[in-house]
Amino acid sequence: MPPLLNASGCLDALAAPDVARSLDAFVTKTVTPLPRDGNAPVRIAEIDCGMLNTIGLANPGLDDFVCDTLPRLLELGVPVWVSVGGFRAGDYAESCARLDDEGVEAIELNVSCPNVESPVEATEEIVAAARAATAKPLFTKLSPQLPDVAAVALAAARAGTDGLSLVNTLRGLALDPRTLAPVLSTATGGVSGPVLRPVALAAVHACYAATGLPIVGMGGVETGRHALDLIAAGASACALGTILFRDPDAPARVRAELARTAFRLGLEDPLAARGLAHREAEMPLPSETKIPAKVD
Repeated sequence: MPPLLNASGCLDALAAPDVARSLDAFVTKTVTPLPRDGNAPVRIAEIDCGMLNTIGLANPGLDDFVCDTLPRLLELGVPVWVSVGGFRAGDYAESCARLDDEGVEAIELNVSCPNVESPVEATEEIVAAARAATAKPLFTKLSPQLPDVAAVALAAARAGTDGLSLVNTLRGLALDPRTLAPVLSTATGGVSGPVLRPVALAAVHACYAATGLPIVGMGGVETGRHALDLIAAGASACALGTILFRDPDAPARVRAELARTAFRLGLEDPLAARGLAHREAEMPLPSETKIPAKVD
């Protein structure tokens, strides 16, 4: 069974510990070296196709996180991935070096470079700096708005990332129906939810073909079928995001649906579907597999 995680920022494990324990690993909100208040309200809005947010990397800073938050997260008994962010390569290196001796399972590099002149060079520099600072597994999280996400994934691979997290949010805008003014304080924000599914599939498909790296696929996953599609595109794990805000039981449900969907397709394990979207069109799904007698 592929691991099931949460998308960074979509679950407060200390407020909902039972939900966190139902995952195979918990991913923290993005932490930066210095504290950040984030953007002014309004920072979150529901939209027809999901959710819009402009949190602005609000976090207590690395020192407070390591001294106060992280020990409590580790007490939950679920592997912890720490998402780190910054505004230059040195920020990522500083955070990774500080976390290297802590009991975290992996570090996710929240790299989003659609507005820089060369996202390939910027990503390679950030990942290389992080790689030099830690022996922890690194997963690089990329924006779906990159001109060529596969090229940036290759740059991350060259710099030493162990895997990829695909994808982050898309930029979007929502207007108040009465005033026609932007709902969010920053006007635009990150779109998450069902609208991201085909975008995430395309990114996972392209980056798997380009790198072959382990991939955590995310973006609008609400059912087991959605998770299986990402696995077929090349993901080796899946993350739940917006769905957790309205269905805290989603991890158990999606895991069970994923097993049933794979069962119906003749797959003993959902991970056997990894990369099947890249097979030749005439190549059939496996038909002779050992099927478990019962699927919970």
